[in-house]
Amino acid sequence: MTCHFNYNMKKTILFIVLLLTFGAFAQDNPDFDAEMAKKVKADEYGMKQYYMVYLKAGAKHDQDSATAANIQRAHMDNIMKLANEGKLIVAGPFLDKGDVRGIFILDAATMEEAMQLTQTDPAVQSGRLVMEVHPWYGSAALMMVPDLHKKVAKKEI
Repeated sequence: MTCHFNYNMKKTILFIVLLLTFGAFAQDNPDFDAEMAKKVKADEYGMKQYYMVYLKAGAKHDQDSATAANIQRAHMDNIMKLANEGKLIVAGPFLDKGDVRGIFILDAATMEEAMQLTQTDPAVQSGRLVMEVHPWYGSAALMMVPDLHKKVAKKEI
């Protein structure tokens, strides 16, 4: 009796052997903190979904300097408001003065909520910035950044 394996059967068997081999090496993390994981809404890999927002230069930059300064101050106040609400996890400008001016990482339940949060920004409302929003999968530990930032920032924005 001879047994002939076709190519697909060989691939399937190889896949099963690899899965079993690597599965045997999977171990629980000895540093795992279940309470912290629950607090930051981590999945089993310590990750969660966020929304990555690219702040891009808008078309409207014809405001006088005083108006532009007021819009920037309102933009910063909105950033602080969203951070205090636990919605804005990370924010910061890019330093190269390109078309992409900065990023936000938002903790939002849906794309619609993320879009609504970006629309609260006075720089977006004025046309100085436009937002490009993408779902993003990153470390749930980022949820701790706002509290940690308060401990290292000597001055408030």
